[in-house]
Amino acid sequence: MPIPTLSIVTAVAALAGVIGLVLLAGRAARATGFARLASSQRLVLRDSLVLDRARSLRIVRCDGRDLLLLVGGGTDLVVGWLPETEART
Repeated sequence: MPIPTLSIVTAVAALAGVIGLVLLAGRAARATGFARLASSQRLVLRDSLVLDRARSLRIVRCDGRDLLLLVGGGTDLVVGWLPETEART
Protein backbone atom coordinates (compact mmCIF):
# COMPACT_ATOMS: atom_id res chain seq x y z
CA MET A 1 0.00 0.00 0.00
CA PRO A 2 1.64 3.29 -1.10
CA ILE A 3 2.02 6.18 1.32
CA PRO A 4 -0.22 9.14 0.45
CA THR A 5 1.57 12.24 -0.82
CA LEU A 6 -0.08 14.41 1.83
CA SER A 7 1.48 12.31 4.62
CA ILE A 8 4.95 12.69 3.12
CA VAL A 9 4.52 16.47 2.75
CA THR A 10 3.27 16.73 6.35
CA ALA A 11 6.23 14.71 7.67
CA VAL A 12 8.77 16.83 5.74
CA ALA A 13 7.13 20.05 6.95
CA ALA A 14 7.17 18.84 10.56
CA LEU A 15 10.85 17.88 10.27
CA ALA A 16 11.70 21.28 8.80
CA GLY A 17 9.80 22.97 11.64
CA VAL A 18 11.66 21.01 14.32
CA ILE A 19 15.05 21.73 12.71
CA GLY A 20 14.14 25.41 12.49
CA LEU A 21 13.19 25.51 16.17
CA VAL A 22 16.48 23.85 17.18
CA LEU A 23 18.47 26.36 15.12
CA LEU A 24 16.47 29.24 16.57
CA ALA A 25 17.04 28.00 20.14
CA GLY A 26 20.78 27.72 19.47
CA ARG A 27 20.95 31.24 18.11
CA ALA A 28 18.98 32.55 21.08
CA ALA A 29 21.30 30.74 23.52
CA ARG A 30 24.37 32.29 21.86
CA ALA A 31 22.80 35.75 21.82
CA THR A 32 21.94 35.67 25.55
CA GLY A 33 25.28 34.19 26.61
CA PHE A 34 23.70 30.99 27.93
CA ALA A 35 25.69 28.81 25.54
CA ARG A 36 28.96 30.26 26.80
CA LEU A 37 28.04 29.45 30.41
CA ALA A 38 26.91 25.93 29.59
CA SER A 39 30.05 25.07 27.64
CA SER A 40 32.64 26.55 30.00
CA GLN A 41 35.55 24.18 30.26
CA ARG A 42 36.43 23.22 33.80
CA LEU A 43 38.93 20.54 32.76
CA VAL A 44 41.54 21.19 30.04
CA LEU A 45 44.57 19.15 29.01
CA ARG A 46 47.45 21.63 29.05
CA ASP A 47 50.50 19.49 28.23
CA SER A 48 51.59 15.88 27.89
CA LEU A 49 54.99 14.17 28.09
CA VAL A 50 55.40 10.54 27.01
CA LEU A 51 57.67 8.63 29.40
CA ASP A 52 57.56 5.21 27.77
CA ARG A 53 55.20 3.07 25.70
CA ALA A 54 52.64 2.76 28.48
CA ARG A 55 53.01 5.84 30.69
CA SER A 56 52.87 9.60 30.31
CA LEU A 57 52.81 12.70 32.46
CA ARG A 58 49.95 15.11 31.89
CA ILE A 59 49.30 18.61 33.14
CA VAL A 60 45.58 19.19 33.45
CA ARG A 61 44.00 22.54 34.28
CA CYS A 62 41.05 22.11 36.61
CA ASP A 63 39.08 25.11 37.91
CA GLY A 64 42.00 27.49 37.34
CA ARG A 65 44.70 25.30 38.94
CA ASP A 66 47.20 22.94 37.30
CA LEU A 67 47.37 19.28 38.30
CA LEU A 68 50.15 16.81 37.41
CA LEU A 69 48.95 13.28 36.56
CA LEU A 70 50.89 10.09 35.80
CA VAL A 71 48.66 8.00 33.54
CA GLY A 72 49.06 4.60 31.93
CA GLY A 73 50.59 1.37 33.12
CA GLY A 74 48.72 -0.48 35.86
CA THR A 75 47.26 2.55 37.61
CA ASP A 76 46.86 6.29 37.23
CA LEU A 77 48.40 8.53 39.87
CA VAL A 78 47.79 12.10 40.96
CA VAL A 79 51.29 13.46 41.51
CA GLY A 80 50.02 16.74 42.91
CA TRP A 81 48.85 20.28 42.37
CA LEU A 82 51.42 22.55 40.77
CA PRO A 83 52.24 25.84 42.48
CA GLU A 84 50.58 28.84 40.94
CA THR A 85 52.88 31.26 39.13
CA GLU A 86 52.27 34.49 37.29
CA ALA A 87 53.87 33.17 34.07
CA ARG A 88 51.48 30.21 33.72
CA THR A 89 48.21 31.10 31.97
